[in-house]
Amino acid sequence: MTENEEECLLDKVDLRRRWVSKTVEELQTVIYRLTTDVSNQDVRFQAVPYSLAYNGNFKVLAPSQFLVTVPVRGLGGYREARERRWRYYSLHGARLPCPLRDPEGLQQWLAVRQFTKSLWQWHEADVTIEGDIVPGKVLQVFRELVENAIETCHLSGKVSVLTNSTAVRVAVETSEGPVELELAPAVEIPNAWSRRARWPRCLTRWPSPERVECIKSFGFALLARSSYHWQLSFLQAEQVLLQELDEDGGCRRRCLQAARQMKEDAWCPGSRPVISSHHLQTVLFWTCEKYPHPKDWQVFSRGFLRLVRKLHKCVSQRLLKHFFVPTSNLLQHANAAELDALARKLAAFLKDPQVGRP
Repeated sequence: MTENEEECLLDKVDLRRRWVSKTVEELQTVIYRLTTDVSNQDVRFQAVPYSLAYNGNFKVLAPSQFLVTVPVRGLGGYREARERRWRYYSLHGARLPCPLRDPEGLQQWLAVRQFTKSLWQWHEADVTIEGDIVPGKVLQVFRELVENAIETCHLSGKVSVLTNSTAVRVAVETSEGPVELELAPAVEIPNAWSRRARWPRCLTRWPSPERVECIKSFGFALLARSSYHWQLSFLQAEQVLLQELDEDGGCRRRCLQAARQMKEDAWCPGSRPVISSHHLQTVLFWTCEKYPHPKDWQVFSRGFLRLVRKLHKCVSQRLLKHFFVPTSNLLQHANAAELDALARKLAAFLKDPQVGRP
């Protein structure tokens, strides 16, 4: 990659950053209004605050695709469950002859009794079955609240609820065009670390032990995104890990931004790419763990190609382990044909690294 190509790519990165900032600012106003009304309807859901700085509730997956976490209220004193029991119920509470599939990777069950403090509303049948807080039922309640809020806030011409998934997704018209947001109710569990997150790994040098303790202090969250299982989320911990990437003067963040720009421009453009910004971020974390020394990240072109090679390997093998929970493959449900097409583009780029190459 030439110096001019590097400069051109980083100019595009800056333009994208400003575009995303403007879009997030506009979306924050809409989501704050909607979730404030949702919270007024049902005390179990909190409003997503408006922030003039970074808003940790917004995660950019692609330029027109966002994940927004909506904190829930009234569940405190979380304890991880140790006992094993089968679940025999449908979302409507009907008894099933065979047990539901046990969760794996980033998924888990959640029972009301796992919290030492809970609002009485979390014991109601609209969100629980046999003592479990069922994400599918939580999403049913939340979807109805969002639909009501759209009407109450007179946002029908700007916001619409999409009906093609269990998750609560909304389409929002912005000044820059339509975007899609997934609104995920989140049980936040601060100052605790999930037993499934076997991190840090033995003999690793990145990040430092002090940084590890700081990151783990932010805890984790459980997101309602599917019918039966809650999804482990480490969005806050990952953001803290990102914030101090280059305190040694390295170019890790620039490499991530450049890879993201190439992904969106050439490797897998479109509104629903086969890999998201979160996938790229995870690839960077693994690369930083493998190359922990400051000298490995002093030259942008070398660091960038190192990152692309790791991405190519993960896509070719259809295997990208979650950084904190490596038993979970983030590409497990990705479209195989799209992954193969991406692998071919990455291979071609690595043979001839040109920014303008499709």
